[in-house]
Amino acid sequence: MKLVTFAPKSTNKPTPGILPAVHGSETHYDVVDLSGLGHPTILALIEAGPNALSAARAACSTAPRIPLSEVKLLAPIPRPPRIFAIGLNYLSHAAESKMAVQKVPTVFMKLASAVIGPDEPIVLPAISSQPDYEAELAVVIGKPGYQIAASDAMNHVLGYTICNDVSARDIQLSTSQWTLGKSFPTFSPIGPAIVTADEVPDPHALDISLTINREVLQSANTRDLIFKIPALIEYISSTTPLEAGDIISTGTPEGVGLGRTPQRWLKPNEEVCITIEKVGQLRNPTVAE
Repeated sequence: MKLVTFAPKSTNKPTPGILPAVHGSETHYDVVDLSGLGHPTILALIEAGPNALSAARAACSTAPRIPLSEVKLLAPIPRPPRIFAIGLNYLSHAAESKMAVQKVPTVFMKLASAVIGPDEPIVLPAISSQPDYEAELAVVIGKPGYQIAASDAMNHVLGYTICNDVSARDIQLSTSQWTLGKSFPTFSPIGPAIVTADEVPDPHALDISLTINREVLQSANTRDLIFKIPALIEYISSTTPLEAGDIISTGTPEGVGLGRTPQRWLKPNEEVCITIEKVGQLRNPTVAE
């Protein structure tokens, strides 16, 4: 099941929905409208628990459908409760960043105000000369929990989406605290859908890539994550209870602009595209502030 938030062009109102699965000649040319289920947002649907999600799945055959051409897809959770981001979680990326591999996960926050959806422009701030890209697999928490054991962690995962951890490197690296340098408006493109865990049997065996104007700049597989998803959930929840709708962005592989020779920064009028196997494709143009 692919959970989305969309806005009909006729009303511009954010609405929860599902992109139906492809079967035979059926294609993703329409979206299932879940507004009749009584949950005004995808976050509210997730918070309502498994029964609500089962009702949403059943609604695929009965709820109204709207042609995809008549809607705009937004971030699946436009304002997630929290975004936990993981730094240096691929050995190759730690090496290109000239930073040591940590004994525990490097966790920082990205502000929810930075979230945008597919096809929305990444605005490159005037005060930064080093805006960078980072393709990441993101985990969406479905079941809240505190001090979750790694052995139980996957039971708390609703599904997966794509996150571009856009970073102003000159701002980020001017201090040991990374949050502000990674939280400019539009610096968290997320989407286009939350793909539920049943459709991704092994999240640690997914090809992940990023292109800019079709040039491949990142290409890796999530099997290379240093700290796997159960370890991340156990570590984060050991200090703060995880909430339904929280997002954990698991880190980026090598190939970022910071680690290239010469360094390669985002420029206006480019198209950034992240593809993750079984999860989808997230596209965003770039514009100058």
